[in-house]
Amino acid sequence: MSDPTLTLIKSLSGAGGAEYSVDVQSLLVITTLAFLPGLLLLTTSFTRIIIVLSVLRQALGLQTTPPNMVLTALALSLTMFVMRDVVHQEQDKALNPYLAGQISFSQALAAAGPPEQNFMLAQTRKAPMHLFVDLSGGHYATPQDVPLTVLVPAFATSELETAFQISFLIYIPFVLIDLAVASILMSLGMIMVSPTLISLPLKLLMFVSIHGWVLVLGTLANSFAQSG
Repeated sequence: MSDPTLTLIKSLSGAGGAEYSVDVQSLLVITTLAFLPGLLLLTTSFTRIIIVLSVLRQALGLQTTPPNMVLTALALSLTMFVMRDVVHQEQDKALNPYLAGQISFSQALAAAGPPEQNFMLAQTRKAPMHLFVDLSGGHYATPQDVPLTVLVPAFATSELETAFQISFLIYIPFVLIDLAVASILMSLGMIMVSPTLISLPLKLLMFVSIHGWVLVLGTLANSFAQSG
């Protein structure tokens, strides 16, 4: 089954196979830029990374440190690292041939789809995929035949599940520290002292001593490599 997005693009180019004019191409590029934030959230590794980093900040007990801008920039940089192979494939198969005049604009768009689709398929769990395939009412011979209208929500749902699983494992050690500090303070009769005042520096000390950022970011990057 052909992808509806590609069908729309082909219809816009004309039944006779006419190519896009420069003005139309510029309009399409500017329109696409408006959807880039949504595409970044739903079709790349950004969703999993930003959720895990946000939960990590909450587990440490830091409400605004690191700031949201720093977390977003860190998630973007790690997303670029994880997606580097996909970007290189799209550049080799679509962008460079198009800039060299070897293929048309429509052909470049069609060639840029498979690398991104293969990445999402490698990260998508079976349960979300089966759910949205059943909801769509379609029957596809191979996973590569699944259109983006079905693959994108399945991929996003799978990323949420994976992000919450990683976040749960990260959260457990910090909860144990909070419970231990609260129990010690209660046994000493210091009920007026906030456990956060004691647990926060302990959690920071533990996190820094075990090179926590290296472990978390390395685990996030490796999770995509293992799934792929």
